[in-house]
Amino acid sequence: MLYNYSFANRKRDLSDVMATVIKDEPRFISNFRTAPDAASAKHEYLEDQLTGRGVAATAIADGVLTLSAADAAKLKVGTLLALKDDPALFRVTAVTGETAALELAGSNGSNLTAATGLPAEGGKFLIVSTPMGEGTSNGDGEENYHLSTVEWNATQIFRKEIVLSGTALAVNLYGNADNQLNRQTAFALADLARDLNRVALFGRRVEATVNTRGEAGGLYFFGTQPGVPVIDAAKSKLDSFLINDAAQAILGEGGDPMQILCSPGQARVISNEYRDRIQILRSDDRRGAYVAVIVNEINGRGMTIMADPDMPDGDAWVLDTGCFALASLSGRAITDMDATPGGFDGIRRVAIGELTFEFKNVKQRCCRIKNLLASSEAIAALRNA
Repeated sequence: MLYNYSFANRKRDLSDVMATVIKDEPRFISNFRTAPDAASAKHEYLEDQLTGRGVAATAIADGVLTLSAADAAKLKVGTLLALKDDPALFRVTAVTGETAALELAGSNGSNLTAATGLPAEGGKFLIVSTPMGEGTSNGDGEENYHLSTVEWNATQIFRKEIVLSGTALAVNLYGNADNQLNRQTAFALADLARDLNRVALFGRRVEATVNTRGEAGGLYFFGTQPGVPVIDAAKSKLDSFLINDAAQAILGEGGDPMQILCSPGQARVISNEYRDRIQILRSDDRRGAYVAVIVNEINGRGMTIMADPDMPDGDAWVLDTGCFALASLSGRAITDMDATPGGFDGIRRVAIGELTFEFKNVKQRCCRIKNLLASSEAIAALRNA
């Protein structure tokens, strides 16, 4: 080696530094908390047990609901239901396959006087409770309707090189070789964080084989699967109605909407509507991605607007950020080591690691709003209004 520095023969663990860089990165990737290490290149993880407190009947005949298998599994004999937007209370008298029979338990001032008066086209029902008798045991009451299911993602290898030429070392602009290498390492990690952000958004899931490189799936891969809530804006402007519809879809599935992810242009559109109700958090004044916190009208909690430059302008997402985590393959967290070849005029180190993303309960925690009016058109209309 032609040039010496204090950590020339050391392998440095950069995972803690990388976690700090990701946390402060003003993009979608900052939502990803650190998860336990992955055990293999096909990283399997248990999803959380989230249960929506409602069922949707596709049809009703003589007080008998036709349900999906998942919704039917939420009901037991004795479960009390209320038709959405109606105070009448109904009791489940039988559950058979994908049907449930109801009887009126109390009209509560409703115009409905019997279960046979329910709308034939079906509708949404709220699960009120399942009353218990004395001396009950396991199996008599409400259960975890969705046992923890296993989801998986593939790990992906990320690599960045840190190179200082002999000339750069001789100029000594930023101090000795140690300081210059640490400075260039910081730039490499910031560049890696931006790469991770784009993979977390657009990556596809590909399991590594002998002839195939492993690729980690991202939000659009997991969030556009069948069963994930989606709202078609039909080229309308992003507004509170669309956002609250998406928030309601997540709440109905047991999630907690916390964030609106969109492009900077769409963030300008929605912040214009909420301009007299925006809460600016002093602690976030240095983060350009955080425009403001708004209060959603569904549960009264705040939702953060995150403007990510990598987001497609025609889309927005309402998210429960408990969905996201970042895992390293065991023993393959981000590290850097010397890779200077013999006779090289300078110093070369390589930062390398194998990482993947966890997307837990996407069908209950994410809702996509697609086909939005272009933000440039929406802003132009607002300007001319």
